[in-house]
Amino acid sequence: MSKPLSVAAVETLLFRYPVPVPVSSAIGTMTSRPMLLVRIEDTEGAQGWGEIWCNFPIVGAEHRAHLVKSVFEPLLVGQALDAPAKHFERLTRLTRQQIVQTGEPGPFAQCIAGIDQALTDLAARRRHQPLWRFLGGKSATLQAYASALGPEDPGPSAQEHWERGFRHFKLKVGLGRERDLRNLAELRAALPAQAGIMLDANQAWLAPEAVEMIHALAAFKLTWVEEPISAEAPLSEWSAVAAQCAVPLAAGENLRGRDRYDEAIHSKAFGFIQPDIGKWGGFTGGLEVGRNAVAAGLAFCPHWLGGGIGLLASMHLLAAAGGNGYAEIDANPNPLREAASLPPMVNGCCALPETPGLGLDPADTLVPSLDEYRIR
Repeated sequence: MSKPLSVAAVETLLFRYPVPVPVSSAIGTMTSRPMLLVRIEDTEGAQGWGEIWCNFPIVGAEHRAHLVKSVFEPLLVGQALDAPAKHFERLTRLTRQQIVQTGEPGPFAQCIAGIDQALTDLAARRRHQPLWRFLGGKSATLQAYASALGPEDPGPSAQEHWERGFRHFKLKVGLGRERDLRNLAELRAALPAQAGIMLDANQAWLAPEAVEMIHALAAFKLTWVEEPISAEAPLSEWSAVAAQCAVPLAAGENLRGRDRYDEAIHSKAFGFIQPDIGKWGGFTGGLEVGRNAVAAGLAFCPHWLGGGIGLLASMHLLAAAGGNGYAEIDANPNPLREAASLPPMVNGCCALPETPGLGLDPADTLVPSLDEYRIR
């Protein structure tokens, strides 16, 4: 009788692309784009891959890489490769005290999310199934939008992405009333009338200002306004803003834990729920949130603004959950994303491949092509 499969190795690979034009938002400015991958290998040499969210602060990627090495690798190597969900719960439980002691729930959750992606990818590859089908999805086709446009000259970028097949576009706002209105007017003028436009304020406003700004911006026929107020504001405050605005609200990238998502889904404050597969939950938590959101009549739109592995994982998550949501695809140049060879957009939609797992072998393709950007 052969020995059960177990985890043989856990490795992080860190890349950083120094952007020629910094990416600005109400949160701050990104002068480089990081990508922190986690690779898990089993005792027969099969591999699974995930990506850990690490955009802020600038040294956040290195910190999370050290956390994986010092905290999570010892908890994983030698463990039996059973259901990824069991490891998600186990790692969450075993690091509870360290999370409290360090006051770092975010970085720990992000590491667990990337590890969960890698374990799920490995399981799907062993079943010779694409992730979306392995997780119970019915269709490989999904909608997507071009994200993170602006705040400088959003029109030309939007036109370029329209030509590439996108039909929905998200603009960064929260940078001042006049600038926001000017950018939105430019974006709407640059696109055909049927184009969908979303806005992301990155928590820039207090509730009264949010209501005022959404009223001012609503004339541009918006699909949603994302994070107009603090993600930590009470749900009663979110509900009060939603009740005063005709434009649906979107949020979720900065929530953690099943209870927070359940409360958000049932609060009636949101039309769109947006967990980030690299921030909390991985596939295990994200799929549960997605299915709950769809069952409640909301659109499930996973958040992603990182490298190509996390983007592919996010797209598989959306396809597995179903519903009428959108995948988020960053519109800014980034070879760490582009190296993943994403499926082409056709009239606002794309179709994931039938190849096992994420749909590519990062060790053979993505990692070698990005050697100039690898820093550890």
